[in-house]
Amino acid sequence: MTRAVIADDEPLMREQLRERLTELWPGLEIVAEAKNGAEAVELVSEHRPEVVFLDIRMPAKSGIEAAREIAQMSAALDGHVPEIVFVTAYDQYAIDAFQQGVIDYVLKPAERERLAVTVERLKKRLAAPPKSADALHEALARLAERLEPAARLAWIQASVGNQIQMIPVDDVLFFVSDEKYTRVQTAHQEALIRKPIKELIAELDPSQFWQIHRSTLINARAIAGITRDERGRQLVSIKGRPEKLEVSRSYAHLFKGM
Repeated sequence: MTRAVIADDEPLMREQLRERLTELWPGLEIVAEAKNGAEAVELVSEHRPEVVFLDIRMPAKSGIEAAREIAQMSAALDGHVPEIVFVTAYDQYAIDAFQQGVIDYVLKPAERERLAVTVERLKKRLAAPPKSADALHEALARLAERLEPAARLAWIQASVGNQIQMIPVDDVLFFVSDEKYTRVQTAHQEALIRKPIKELIAELDPSQFWQIHRSTLINARAIAGITRDERGRQLVSIKGRPEKLEVSRSYAHLFKGM
C-alpha cells in the first residue's frame, strides 16, 4: 500500500484533501498529518511515505523549505525521495510548480476532477524508476527563485490620517482586519490599508508573520507572551502594546507547549 503524509495549517483543508484522496485512491494510506512545515519534515522522517502533500504557505517552514529538507534527508538516509505535491490557493504557484516537471500541484479547494489527474500522474511516477534527489533540489531551487522574492512584501503603503506613508514590513507589529480595512500597527503609529488578510498572507514571509485568527496576523518577533483567560482562550501579548490578541482554535498549535 502506498503511504502519504498531508501537511496544511488549515484543519478543514486537511480534512477535505484526506476525504477526496480516500475516495479517489483506495490504495493510499494517510499515515500522518502535519500542521506546519517543520512538523511535516519530522513526520516524513518517521514514516518514510512515498507521497507528501505540502501546502506552500505554512508557518514554521514553508512548503518549499520543507520539501528541500525532505529531499536532503531522504537522500542521506536511503536515497528514497518521495513524490512531492504542492497544495496551494494561488494560481501562480500551481503553474510554476507544474512546469518544473518533477513536482505536481493541487489547487485549493481540492476539486475532485483535478485531484484525480494528480492521482493518476502519481501512480505512473511511482511505477517508474525513482527520481534523484538532485532533480528535486534543482526543481525546488528554480521554483523558490521565481516565487519567494516576488511574493514577499518589503514595504506597506498605508494611510496615516490624510497622508500616505511607506511603512517597512519589519516595523509592523500586527495586522487586524474588519470588513472594510486592515489596521497596520507599528510601535509608534496606526495606519490603514484596504488589502485583506488573505492577500497579505500570500505576500508576507510566513516564518515572520503568523496568522493567529482569520482576521489577525502578528509579527512573531513582536510576541511578548501567551496567556489564557477565564474562558480558556489563548491571548497573545505584543511588546510595547496594551492589546491582547485572541488566538483561534485553528491556530492554537502555533503555541503548543508555551
